[in-house]
Amino acid sequence: MIRFRPVLLLLAFVCSLSFFAHAQVNTKEKIAREMEYSIKRELLNKWYPEAIDRQHGGFLSTFTYNFKPTGQQDKMIVTQARHTWANAKAAVLYPELVHYKEGANHGFKFLRDVMWDQEYGGFYTLVDRQGKPKGSGGEQKTAYGNSFGIYALTAHYIATGDTSALSLAKKTFYWLETYSHDPAHRGYFQHLERNGEVIKRTGNIPSTSDIGYKDHNSSIHLLEAFTDLYQVWPDSLLRLRLKEMLVLVRDTITTKDGYMQLFFEPDWTPLTFRDSTEAAILKHRYLDHVSFGHDVETAYLMLEASHALGLKDDHKTMAVAKKMVDHALKKGWDEQLGGFYDEGYYFKDKPGLTIIKDGKNWWSQAEGLNSLLLMAEHFPEDEMDYFGKFQQLWDYCQNYLIDHVYGDWYQGGLDKEPEQKTALKGQIWKANYHQLRALINCVQRLQPDTTAPSAPARLSAATRNDMVVLSWLKARDNKKLLGYNIYQNEEKIGFTSLTSFTVKSAKSGNKNKYRVTAVDYQGNESGTDRVLTF
Repeated sequence: MIRFRPVLLLLAFVCSLSFFAHAQVNTKEKIAREMEYSIKRELLNKWYPEAIDRQHGGFLSTFTYNFKPTGQQDKMIVTQARHTWANAKAAVLYPELVHYKEGANHGFKFLRDVMWDQEYGGFYTLVDRQGKPKGSGGEQKTAYGNSFGIYALTAHYIATGDTSALSLAKKTFYWLETYSHDPAHRGYFQHLERNGEVIKRTGNIPSTSDIGYKDHNSSIHLLEAFTDLYQVWPDSLLRLRLKEMLVLVRDTITTKDGYMQLFFEPDWTPLTFRDSTEAAILKHRYLDHVSFGHDVETAYLMLEASHALGLKDDHKTMAVAKKMVDHALKKGWDEQLGGFYDEGYYFKDKPGLTIIKDGKNWWSQAEGLNSLLLMAEHFPEDEMDYFGKFQQLWDYCQNYLIDHVYGDWYQGGLDKEPEQKTALKGQIWKANYHQLRALINCVQRLQPDTTAPSAPARLSAATRNDMVVLSWLKARDNKKLLGYNIYQNEEKIGFTSLTSFTVKSAKSGNKNKYRVTAVDYQGNESGTDRVLTF
């Protein structure tokens, strides 16, 4: 019997691996079910349709811990755009609940008719409940706010096929190109007057103010907005700006150590107070600290941008993204309960990094779930144990962040901030964007789908006012069909969720070849039923 021992040991080892793999599959399925339940029963249904302001348009922003409207209900472009985005995403995921599509339409109209400046263009920053800009500050524009305008309009177009939403998204992109983009030093100026004039920093601006600086946050969300817009509008200038922002965020804003510098002079000289006293550093902490939540969020956003650009084997972006997540885990992770701390700082006279704010805000944990699972997918055997950290973070969210009684997430983890249990559940800086996006993405990764939709059949073409109108039959998918990619001469020229598409710039002088493919929610793309020459 002794001679069979190595075989038995090998068999035991193989069985243990099989058991481990099976257990992890079961764990993934369990977490996916929990997250899907949380999306439907502890998040979306708490906000909508109750948050829709049927009297003045847009969405109510401020709610008590038990979801009662409260306060003046001012409306900020970021929150209004995020609510519109959320309804559009929900309309695609849960089409049987018609109030999500109605909410997306409702939000789009408010963005178009109220938040958009009809005289100077661009989105106002802040209006009152009735839709009147709140003073000169409310009339001012930001690149950050306009990025979320693009983000919401793109989501609305994907959900509804409404080309007027796509047209306004394009209009916003060109407005930013005209007024906010910096052709000399790259990137975008954050603060703009109502007429688009860049607000420059002067001596009378408080040292703690961010006015006049370029910054990480508007940059990463322009990257996010351009990524989504490019997937439905593959424009050459948009591609140029998307790639510009990816390289800028990856190579300039992110430091060699794997965390982002937060603010910069217009020429991208980093703003740092590291040579100041500790008191001065803490006074200016908003402008200069390590934000672990933004770092793990940006890792995901960079990889999404690289994928949208079609950059094959983009090892550099992957390496930087991994380094950002690793740095956050090594320096800003609570080893006992899990979760990412709010802020850290590298003091000049202290070893390593010091945690200067040990709360665990809701959005950082949401972004952490998303990026940890993404890293686990790419690096399943890595020593950082991304999937184990993902499990621990989900347990933390379940125990300390998600309100299982009244719904949504507390603003901060109750282990560090028990007072958040009765704090506002919603306000102009807190809707459901971070947690909804993270949970949707995680459910997708936990329940992967690699089956492509059927090819759209019976492609036909007709001319209308010197334009080519393509039509086809609806495709089928085993899970969730998203829409259709349209190609002209093997170059992608657009996307629609409808079964027709108008080519407004058909190349003249010779016949063009058209084909249409179907794409599902997880990005699987069908083949082509036929190629049409027209």
